[in-house]
Amino acid sequence: MNTVECPECAAEVAVDAGTVEGEILQCPECSVELEVTNLDPLTIDLAPEVEEDWGE
Repeated sequence: MNTVECPECAAEVAVDAGTVEGEILQCPECSVELEVTNLDPLTIDLAPEVEEDWGE
């Protein structure tokens, strides 16, 4: 298991070995949703906000 720093609050976020790129994680400290953007090197970023499409 690896850890990376939350870009929102700088807490350590645990990332399991089976994690895939694009997976959504949650910060244990600030509860923000994070997206795994790269596996080598391991990087995360704030997950994009899901927008309502209103049936379009």
